[in-house]
Amino acid sequence: MISSSFRHALSVALLTVAGALAFSSCSDKPDTAQTLPFIGERDVRPRADGGPADTIFAAIPSFTLTNQDGQTITNQTFAGKVYVADFFFATCPSICPKMQSELLRVYEQFKGNPQVSFLSHTIDPAHDSIPVLRDYAQRLGIQDASRWHFATAPHDTIFSLASRYMTAAQKDSGVPGGYAHSGTFALIDSDRHIRGVYDGMVKEEVDRLIKELPILLQEEAAKQKKAQ
Repeated sequence: MISSSFRHALSVALLTVAGALAFSSCSDKPDTAQTLPFIGERDVRPRADGGPADTIFAAIPSFTLTNQDGQTITNQTFAGKVYVADFFFATCPSICPKMQSELLRVYEQFKGNPQVSFLSHTIDPAHDSIPVLRDYAQRLGIQDASRWHFATAPHDTIFSLASRYMTAAQKDSGVPGGYAHSGTFALIDSDRHIRGVYDGMVKEEVDRLIKELPILLQEEAAKQKKAQ
């Protein structure tokens, strides 16, 4: 049975996503180009000149992790790229196999594009050592850690990051494997903003991620062209 605290954390994450999407749909200016919404906590700041208020969306905070090759990865690892993030653990007997098979489907679609990366965080760092993560990646068929990072860090770091990716994760002795977590996939842009949240347990949701990733890549290309 899933604990009440986990249910609460998951409910908060879902409500935040729903609120952000509703805000985006009613406040974004019409545009002939298709774009993705910004998702997450936001800060509305009045402008000194009296113009329309600026809306600032929270970004993924700075982090330092270690991947399956023993390499340190930080936000800078993903500079100029978009990436998909999720949370798992190697001995997970419930949702993780389905999640990772679905994320592998996304990876196969975009593995030829160096602008797209993947980041899977273990929520069981005590067990999921570097060799365990490397073996896990290889069993999925991932040979290039620079494209799909399976990463570890102390529990506090991982659980804090999970909430920022709109994911619920916690220790729970009452569930198989000892950890409870949601199956969220988060799509992150090059400015560290969440641009999509998807249920990794639902094929149609993952299909939506596959469809929306090129939209974000088009946004990124336009942004880079404008900056030149």
